[in-house]
Amino acid sequence: MLDYSTAHWITFFTAAILLNLSPGPDMVFIISQTSKKGTRSGFTAVLGIWLGTFVHVIFAALGLSAILMTSATAFSMVKWVGAAYLVWLGIQSLSSKGTRLQSNDQAPTLNLTKTFRQGIFVSLLNPKVAVFFLAFLPQFVEPQAGVVGTQLFLHGSLIIVVAGFIEIPIVLMSSQLTNYLRNHPKVSQWMDRGLGALFIALGVKLAACNR
Repeated sequence: MLDYSTAHWITFFTAAILLNLSPGPDMVFIISQTSKKGTRSGFTAVLGIWLGTFVHVIFAALGLSAILMTSATAFSMVKWVGAAYLVWLGIQSLSSKGTRLQSNDQAPTLNLTKTFRQGIFVSLLNPKVAVFFLAFLPQFVEPQAGVVGTQLFLHGSLIIVVAGFIEIPIVLMSSQLTNYLRNHPKVSQWMDRGLGALFIALGVKLAACNR
């Protein structure tokens, strides 16, 4: 049970690495939170993204993601809510005043809770993630390896593990910007505006996508 060949794992992990390296709302959110608020906020964003992705993994394993692929109404509802949420995040960044950043030790717990919650929604409200898992994971199901749902759950969880090896270094590298931005609010303001425009563009792109 759950016995796979070496070729299987090489193919899977190669695909998983490329998947996690591809830019998207989750990557933009992690980088923006880290550069603006520091490492703690960046890692909190990562944890939120992972939890949202893990929910998609569970849905895929249970077969619920099929609803998004077969139901135009369900897909459209999630798509528009997700697009609106990204645009809302973008508007928040565009309205930033470039205030002086706090150090990690000064960052209030409430802000971390908000960042964690936003990370969950950024991942959870992206129907393309659900559809991707439904299309991607079944390619690695082996008939002789055991229960299909268990295999989907295993491979989906491993994608999150791979994300850890990519997103954690990204947080550490992005945090190097924080010390500079902390003392240059004008630069911080224009970076916020750039990230805000990017969030809005991603929201528009999501709204325009089809199943």
